[in-house]
Amino acid sequence: MGGTSLGQLMAHPTDEPLEGDTNSAVAKELVRVNRALLTLSAGNRTLLRASNEQELLHDMCRVIVETGGYRMACVAYAEHDEPKSIRWMVCDGMETELLETFHFTWADTEFGRSATGTAIRTGEPVVGRHILTDPAMAGSVYVRLREQAILKGFAAATAFPLRVEGEVLGALVMTAVEPDAFNAQEVKLLQEMADDLAYGIANLRTRVQHRAAQATIARLAYYDALTGLPNRTLLLEQLEEAMQAAKQQHRSLALLHLEVGRFHEINKVLGYRAGDELLQELGRRLTGAVQDKETLARVGEAEFALLLPTGGAEYAIQVAQGLVNTLREPVMVSGLTLDARVGIGIALFPGHASDADALIRRANAAMHQTKPVRGGYAMYTGGQEQENTRRLALMGDLHRAIEHNELRLYCQPKVAIASRRVCGAEALVRWQHPQHGMVSTAEFIQLAEQAGTITPLTNWMLDAAFSQSYAWQEAGLARALAVNLSAHDLYDPGLIDRIRGLFSTWGLDPALIQFELTESALMADPTVALETLSRLKQLEVELFVDDYGTGYSSLSYLQKLPVDGVKIDQSFVMPMVGSADSTVIVRSTIELGHNLGLKVVAEGVESQAIWERLAGLGCDVAQGYLLSKPMPAEQFQGWESQWAQQSG
Repeated sequence: MGGTSLGQLMAHPTDEPLEGDTNSAVAKELVRVNRALLTLSAGNRTLLRASNEQELLHDMCRVIVETGGYRMACVAYAEHDEPKSIRWMVCDGMETELLETFHFTWADTEFGRSATGTAIRTGEPVVGRHILTDPAMAGSVYVRLREQAILKGFAAATAFPLRVEGEVLGALVMTAVEPDAFNAQEVKLLQEMADDLAYGIANLRTRVQHRAAQATIARLAYYDALTGLPNRTLLLEQLEEAMQAAKQQHRSLALLHLEVGRFHEINKVLGYRAGDELLQELGRRLTGAVQDKETLARVGEAEFALLLPTGGAEYAIQVAQGLVNTLREPVMVSGLTLDARVGIGIALFPGHASDADALIRRANAAMHQTKPVRGGYAMYTGGQEQENTRRLALMGDLHRAIEHNELRLYCQPKVAIASRRVCGAEALVRWQHPQHGMVSTAEFIQLAEQAGTITPLTNWMLDAAFSQSYAWQEAGLARALAVNLSAHDLYDPGLIDRIRGLFSTWGLDPALIQFELTESALMADPTVALETLSRLKQLEVELFVDDYGTGYSSLSYLQKLPVDGVKIDQSFVMPMVGSADSTVIVRSTIELGHNLGLKVVAEGVESQAIWERLAGLGCDVAQGYLLSKPMPAEQFQGWESQWAQQSG
């Protein structure tokens, strides 16, 4: 970029003082050079800021007019059509539509003798052409241009060719009020600016080419060229991410593996083109049948896979049945009607596999079990006999444990960050099995859902929570106890009456019982969820959205919910000290919650550093291992006494 300075241009010492016209001429020259320097400097800043070519051209012309004080600035590109047209990309000081009506060209004709056309044709700058007196522009074809020069108030024009990769791309055109504008020093600086502009154009185009190349490489790496669907590589990556998310959110997912039967026979008899047409048509049908956030991929020659990121066996079977119906219609290929036989295998996480490769293998194995069945589906069963026996036994044991009150109520404290005072606890259920030991909460809740005992389990939790809250109240400990409700609970028509009856039974203040509902549960059926929450709110209890940030709720939906607070999921809180992205998410959630008038609770507070970061962000309540792990409810009062001593 340009390196000429105003100081260098003024360094002309003389023994005799300058007087009269000479003095005036030097001053005028310095003014013009100074405006060219200002324009060059502002243009350089524009080059650094521009993010795309059109923005660069627009901003550069604006700088020339607004900062440099030139009357007009335009950029024209040369078209390589038969008349060698000029395309006006941008203009400041005159409408591009008006310029187009002049029919300028860069051909060696009368219309091509304008400053713009000449600069493009010759590759040399055309400097200081006086529009009203230049013989080259005295012809009748330039009458309207001369009229516009008088109307717009410019007399001189200069055009600089823009060279990109050795070829003249177009020209940068400027006009000035003064007929004698554009002296040698001024032109030198403006030529630097034109060269810088050409460099900027080339650089931006190179970036665009690189991005396009990267996009092409990524597409080749992650997408199937024949069907346009994700390939096995992308499916594997998305499956691993989905399984990790499902593990954190304690939910299941499913993978369906589809194979087109008799495909090799179709290729052999009808040719590969017919086989390709068949796969493309099946890909289109399957694409039309899948839902948002479900991933359909081509994973083999005649094989597809469908990732269902949420849902268990029942939903997977429902989807498989729908796909069977979708693929049942014959396919027209090469003038023939083909009946595509497709087998569908189903594998589930976490029941069938805990890693992506194993889940893919087991879905494939299940698919092979369907081959004798025309257009059928099968659930993976191989190697699951022992586990199925254990799970069936646990289902029976869980039913007995609920009936005989063999579960235990645990709680995890919540502490107000600003005051360090205990403000409540979350109620949790634990199952100490006599043979299997402590059973994973996620596992036995899933068992309860599969066995149809989720409602009895919720009823046990409600009874235990109300009883414990009453016991605390009697002991002089008025602490809010929060009970988790599942998606199934929201659809239970007897839930509200049961809770209302418990308030009557125990005579508790509604402030002592809270309810937490996961974001994913609320989004399963937003209409039903909103209705249930509204009825719960009529009981004057506080409601919280749990695991906020892991679901798909919109801001507009959150505003409609009659909730009192949100709980930021621990997957965002725990890494926030070392992750700027997590900090941004937590900060944004806190600000959003407060702007909506909601309390904000942070889960997963496991260190003092996280506590201090949350305090600095204005978070209201903390919950996590820094305070305490979940504990038997009977130990809570003793823990609070110790906490009060430590915090005092």
